[in-house]
Formats: sequence, C-alpha cells, structure tokens
Amino acid sequence: MNIQAEKIELAKLVLNTNDPKIIQSIKQIFKKEKTTDLWDELTPIQQKEIKEASQEIDQGKTTDYETFMAKHR
Repeated sequence: MNIQAEKIELAKLVLNTNDPKIIQSIKQIFKKEKTTDLWDELTPIQQKEIKEASQEIDQGKTTDYETFMAKHR
C-alpha cells in the first residue's frame, strides 16, 4: 500500500470511530510529533558555547580525559 492509500484508510477509520479514547490517543501521537528540538530549548548563550566547543573540536583543540582529570585531582 502506498502512503496516500494508508492515509485514506486511516482517515476512514478515524471518521468511523465513536471511541473518544482512540481519538485522544491519535491526538497525543500528533502532539508528540510536534515537540520542539532540544536545540531550540537552549538559551542563546548555551547555543553559542556549544558552537564554540564544536569549532574547537574541529580544530583539534582537545584534551584527553586522563590529562584533564590529572589537572583537577
């Protein structure tokens, strides 16, 4: 079955049901699909820090775990 046929079949099922629980379940599925991306929930400062860190990684400006921890023990 192609996607258009699937959508029509689902529409028929929804139109023919009188069960409010099914309708509510379908609504919940679509609400979950519309959730925001975690990136959008970050503050501009957090986004900037992540971008800067990513650039540092790309430039090879990293420290291995053991070296980092040795400085903080």
